[in-house]
Amino acid sequence: MFRLPFLFIITGLISFALFQLFSLFDFATWLAVFGEEPRYPTGWFRVHLLVLGWATMIAMGAVYQLIPVVLQNHSLFSKNLGYVHYGFFTVGTAGLLIGFQTMQVMWIAGFATVAFIGVLLFAINIGVTLVRAKKWNTITISVACSVTYLVLAGLSGMLMGLNFYFDQWGDFHEQLLGAHICFAAFGWFGMLITGFSYKMFPMFYLSHEYPETLQKIVIALWNAGVLVGALSFLFNGPAWLKWSGLLLVVLAMIAYSIHLSQIVKHRHKPNPGVGMKWTLALTHSLTVIGISILILSPFMPDIMVQSQMVVILGWLYLWGWVGLTLLSYLSKIVPFLWWTHKYGPLIGKKKIPTMSDLINDRHVHIGLTVIVSSLFILMVGLSWNQPWITSIGGSVLALSSLLYISLIASVFTK
Repeated sequence: MFRLPFLFIITGLISFALFQLFSLFDFATWLAVFGEEPRYPTGWFRVHLLVLGWATMIAMGAVYQLIPVVLQNHSLFSKNLGYVHYGFFTVGTAGLLIGFQTMQVMWIAGFATVAFIGVLLFAINIGVTLVRAKKWNTITISVACSVTYLVLAGLSGMLMGLNFYFDQWGDFHEQLLGAHICFAAFGWFGMLITGFSYKMFPMFYLSHEYPETLQKIVIALWNAGVLVGALSFLFNGPAWLKWSGLLLVVLAMIAYSIHLSQIVKHRHKPNPGVGMKWTLALTHSLTVIGISILILSPFMPDIMVQSQMVVILGWLYLWGWVGLTLLSYLSKIVPFLWWTHKYGPLIGKKKIPTMSDLINDRHVHIGLTVIVSSLFILMVGLSWNQPWITSIGGSVLALSSLLYISLIASVFTK
């Protein structure tokens, strides 16, 4: 039951390591990816290596592992289909990355289609599993919504890939790009992280009898925000409509942040691990940033739509919340899965290590602290247009991320 999730997680860890190595070996290009609008071949390559090769791989592996846990007595619809999905998605992603790097439009179009087939197979596998289980709650509904948004993100991405080859849509390509980003960043990752947090936080904090009303509010607001935002881009809606989509997502973040605090308040375990504490802090921080952007954007509309500012805000969301939340959760998920897989059958038969022996919480805290600090330095450098500050922050970010992911990978050796 662990092989399929491990396959995705290990592939994701390798992709993450490759991204950081490319960052160190070719920093000038990488700097441009962060500091300018990444609308050129190498930029597309780096962004999709991080988002598809790492974050989506990790997320898919987590879904395959956690959905049977959430559904308890219901297993995954088809493990074999999961392996077929892995094959299509991995080949499609690899081919798409090569296509971006070499700017071979036929490769981009063809392998975007292959990757989308993988996404569809994933959606079918999870969708049938959920329908057969007939166990609908805020977690399963969030997962269903997130997978739906992944399909929409994959569909819009495939259509853009095909348009690279056929070049028929003109300005609609840009509108499709905006919807693609909304579906992927806010829909797929946002709904998945919030949904699984409803399981992860109570499990690791040992929380009971906490109110769940805000979970339903988060789902309603987040879905509304994603749909309003995506449709406003897709149909070239006015600025106020895009702001309305942002408003709904920020309101959802406020409700989500408050709810996580409610779960923590009802905890029976004082120390759930550094990864969970970081996840909570990251959520509160993103909420504050979201409120600030929401308030300031009507007074600084020209600044907010500048490509540099859009890229900075995008990386703050993708790196500062999605990426760091995944890294924080990995410090809990990987030891849990590996301990259960390797030592679970040996309980009562011989002396075995505890789960905390597999990873040092102090090292996790140091790693995440350095990553967050270097990301802050990088954002300051980009905001002030100071290449040397950006270089220092970016170099430390890449190096510290490599060391942190090595710490996570070392669990498999214990």
